Amino acid sequence: MKSKNLSENILRSVKSKGFKYIDLPSVIEANHIVQRSGENFRKFIFSFEIIGSKDEKNDDKEIISTSLKSLQNIKYTSGTLTIGNVEIFNLLISKLDIPKRWKLRLSRHFWRERYFNDLLKRLETNSDVDPTIVEIDKKRYFKMLNEDLSKVIAGRSINEILKRFDNKIRDPRGASKGKNVSKIIKEFLKIKCPINKAANELNKFFKKNKINLLVDQKYFPTSENKISKLNVVFSTSFGRQLEYYTGMVFKIDIKSKSKNINIINGGRYDKLISDLGSKNQVAAVGAALNLNY
Repeated sequence: MKSKNLSENILRSVKSKGFKYIDLPSVIEANHIVQRSGENFRKFIFSFEIIGSKDEKNDDKEIISTSLKSLQNIKYTSGTLTIGNVEIFNLLISKLDIPKRWKLRLSRHFWRERYFNDLLKRLETNSDVDPTIVEIDKKRYFKMLNEDLSKVIAGRSINEILKRFDNKIRDPRGASKGKNVSKIIKEFLKIKCPINKAANELNKFFKKNKINLLVDQKYFPTSENKISKLNVVFSTSFGRQLEYYTGMVFKIDIKSKSKNINIINGGRYDKLISDLGSKNQVAAVGAALNLNY
């Protein structure tokens, strides 16, 4: 009964912000989302979204504003609103002096933290640019040119393998660059500060590392360090838990009855709907509230 009443109160709050109620199954099958976002999604039983988002920054603000309003129905003593942005990470990667295949690899696996860290170690040790290994790769490449290109080895055709070898040979990574790139990425992921200092901290980092990027404080959905009972912080490493985020991400953690609770998670996912089968890419931003606390 408590959960039902809370859900009804939150629904009224969300509707007051202009959102319309739609059963999730009429939009997409829930099991698709569970597969993409993991078992944690099962505890998210109340969500709100802007599908077909046309004003990215204002819609991002609207989702956070709606999340904050929904908290009015929940008793808590304090908390933290953490904001990140996956887009900034991808922009950083695009500016680094490494081969294109490595840029794609790092962006693609940002959400897989353990594997991502393994990639950084590979950059640091430069094992894949050892002269001996490079020469071995070249010999394999020329040998495979004379084989049946349709033959499949370890799940890939020889033609696909040759394309990867070709990219590696044509666009090699200098041995000295890997360590520096790894150092830059690690330093970037340590940035955490009050939200009103986010642009300044990022721009200091970009200037120090001679990266041609500049962020305006207006880029973020808020510049208030305190909203109601919540401290607001920016973290470059936040947003890695789900694969499909493409821009702004946020979470709200609260303290209630001496318990720390992750109550709301959300963000922008402009590619998710097309990944799930839509012929068109539909911009979207949303959030999910955990009622099982």
